[in-house]
Amino acid sequence: MEMEIAGVRYYVEVLNTDKAPTIVFLHGFTGSSKTWDEVVKFFPDYKIVQVDLIGHGRTESPEDSARYTMERQIDDLDVLLRHLKIDDFALVGYSMGGRTALAYACTHPERLRALVLESSSPGLKTVSDRLERQQRDSELALKILANGIASFVNSWENIPLFNSQKSLPVNVRQAVRAERLSQNPLGLANSLIGMGTGSQSSYWGKLNKLEVTVLLLSGTLDPKFMAIADEIKQALPKVQHGVIEAGHALHVEKPAEFATMVKEYLSLYYRGGKS
Repeated sequence: MEMEIAGVRYYVEVLNTDKAPTIVFLHGFTGSSKTWDEVVKFFPDYKIVQVDLIGHGRTESPEDSARYTMERQIDDLDVLLRHLKIDDFALVGYSMGGRTALAYACTHPERLRALVLESSSPGLKTVSDRLERQQRDSELALKILANGIASFVNSWENIPLFNSQKSLPVNVRQAVRAERLSQNPLGLANSLIGMGTGSQSSYWGKLNKLEVTVLLLSGTLDPKFMAIADEIKQALPKVQHGVIEAGHALHVEKPAEFATMVKEYLSLYYRGGKS
């Protein structure tokens, strides 16, 4: 379905509408709600909400990069979920979607009962690191606009972060590539500029205030985000950490294992009623 939020047309998929409780899924950069297709089939007893974030999938890509800030994305997401009358839910985010999910949890902690962060980060700690990353993201955004989506995807799928995906079955690799190629280059460029890791605020200082038990999911073949998860664990009051033999996109590489870990966590800390 589509709905307009603050002048932007958002695309949302809602499955199992007669079920409760609810899981909201947020995709990563170059992704869309389709990234969760192999995962959501393992959750027939939950209402499923998959959101295309701004500039991605079938959601609009405004021309103004200021419309893409993390703060405005959080506001849009909150309005969207309230419009759908979704309260007391579980929020699952991957990579960029994980940053968004964590930012939402820190901003509206009263709204959710469970939080799953897959290969995610609270942002960069120092101003100098953020400025350096902003510069790199701005340069990449210009390349996307100048060279087009196909050229970008050819480069993006060959960065070290996604090396483990090269051993996936052909049909899975083709689906991931098709999802990336379907993106709007303006949307990706503005997403990098507006809500990239360098542009967003750091949420490291807010982790110790989260009261919900957080599930962190990391891949053993993704050492950078394994290390980030280990550091996040030290800051969170209540946390579980699941590890899968996979790379950055666990839900793509090992969807069944990913779903099993999420379901076990939800049975304890969502359906089980623990806080």
